[in-house]
Amino acid sequence: MKTLMKNCKLVTDGFSAEKVYDILIEDNTIAKIGENLSDEDAKIVDIDQHTILPGFIDMHCNICEPGFENVEDIHTVSKSAARGGFTAITCEPNTKPVIDNKTVVEYIISKSALHGMVHIYPYGSMSMGCEGKAIAEIGEMYEAGIVGISDGDEFTDSAALLRNVMRYSKMFDLPIMTHCEDRSLSGEGVMNEGYMASCLGLVGMPREAEELQVARNLILAQNTGARLHIAHVSTAGSIEMIREAKARGISVTCETCPHYFSLTEEAVEDYNTLVKVNPPLRTQEDVNAVLEGIADGTIDVIASGHSPVGQTEKNRTFGQAAYGISGLETAFAISYTHLVETGIITMKRLSQLLSANPAAILNLREKGKIAEGMDADLVVVDCVEDYSIEAKHFASKAKYSPFEGMQVKGKVLHTVVDGRVLL
Repeated sequence: MKTLMKNCKLVTDGFSAEKVYDILIEDNTIAKIGENLSDEDAKIVDIDQHTILPGFIDMHCNICEPGFENVEDIHTVSKSAARGGFTAITCEPNTKPVIDNKTVVEYIISKSALHGMVHIYPYGSMSMGCEGKAIAEIGEMYEAGIVGISDGDEFTDSAALLRNVMRYSKMFDLPIMTHCEDRSLSGEGVMNEGYMASCLGLVGMPREAEELQVARNLILAQNTGARLHIAHVSTAGSIEMIREAKARGISVTCETCPHYFSLTEEAVEDYNTLVKVNPPLRTQEDVNAVLEGIADGTIDVIASGHSPVGQTEKNRTFGQAAYGISGLETAFAISYTHLVETGIITMKRLSQLLSANPAAILNLREKGKIAEGMDADLVVVDCVEDYSIEAKHFASKAKYSPFEGMQVKGKVLHTVVDGRVLL
């Protein structure tokens, strides 16, 4: 099968952003890139001089299957991903059963091949049952196809266990994904600790709950030489520690999510449960630090943070409502609008955050770049016209968003996976 994508403006290394190119795809691979290409056997798709980027790769996504298919499943999450321009997503291990053995890994990979529209790569849990007590069967899961080690959004209380996991992981060159939270500090907190929490009469989660764990994990990474990846950083203190660790040569990468650089704790003002997330939304000072970290390269990845929950779990009092956000279908638009349109970063830098860097961290060597011989995973976007976010049209089962009604730019027009044009 051949597809010829005509009149493309490419955002990738080695090509001028001012020129218009054609991309010839054969089967699932980019066969040729050039000007005025022709192939009488190819299906023609006219991109009409819209921007084309490498397909986005999401490093932090809950697909909820197996075990929580009523909230989200492989089909709906992959359709939602495609709507958002993501050609590959990862699967957090806190499914039911937990991804702590090769059987569950093989199930997710085989089920994704049958029912998924995009590539789905599972993480293996670092501990049995994500309980933080005993190391999981990492070697067997690696052979079955995991791309990273994580306990999902569960905190790892045992420094001894994490240290052993880090040592063991070096045999397989797998990144260790860590959710940094000290529950002895965050406790019953439901939002950021500070003035707003006091005004609303809600229990707060202090920055230290994140920052202490970041500091501990950085020390362990330094002493073991493991590849540490810190999930959804949200505080100025965390970002400064990571910046200093990188300067010292520690093998650390990190991610943030669009809501951590576009919203502050003030979004909770009317007890809005749609912005109840963990880590919680922070202050403007923290948002500024996240933006600075994105601009200077301290932050390596923008992840969607897609963690859907049922609507009934959101329609409760703030203290009782579930944590979670529907993020796949808004991640690019929020990122483009708040980062590129404002001049904080370039489109090329945004592409690195969404594509090239995740591919490198996860060792997906044939992805994250538009070049001959690379996988034909692409996304076409319209960055000119405004549009309004309407969650009722989401492909995800989680049809809610804190960005409801927001006017944004960066609409996904086409998502191409393995050479197949899905949208």
